[in-house]
Amino acid sequence: MKTRTKVIKFAVMGAVLLSLTACSTRYRNHGYVPTEEELASITLGVDTRDTVAETFGPPSASGVLDDSGYIYVRSRVRHLGPIRPEVVDRQVVVIGFDGKGIARNIEHYALEDGRFVPLQRRITDNGIETGGLLRQLGANIGNFGPSGSPTASNGSF
Repeated sequence: MKTRTKVIKFAVMGAVLLSLTACSTRYRNHGYVPTEEELASITLGVDTRDTVAETFGPPSASGVLDDSGYIYVRSRVRHLGPIRPEVVDRQVVVIGFDGKGIARNIEHYALEDGRFVPLQRRITDNGIETGGLLRQLGANIGNFGPSGSPTASNGSF
């Protein structure tokens, strides 16, 4: 009888301990941002894309449209049990270059500077609907013309 109650007590204490550790706060760090001392080593008007990449490594991203700058991003995310993860810190350093690839400016942004900008990967839609294989095959019956419609407007394929 005593051993049975001891086993039950240990099982309950183990379950309580397990549930407490499951709700502990965990932090995940992702990315790299050069420190202020490292950024001070860049000489604007002298350093180029290559020297910056050699000094700090490849950037997290580069200019989207015209490849005008290097972007270094560091994020810290807090995970607390089953609650949705929350970004608690984000640092962004943008090193801008002119048309010849020479460093012209350094900008530093933090999460506190303004609106939260989510960083995410976007994927181009492949056009496949989620209807399943038979629905996709059935939808293609009669679509043999070059325009993708069953018959072209002039009556020819």
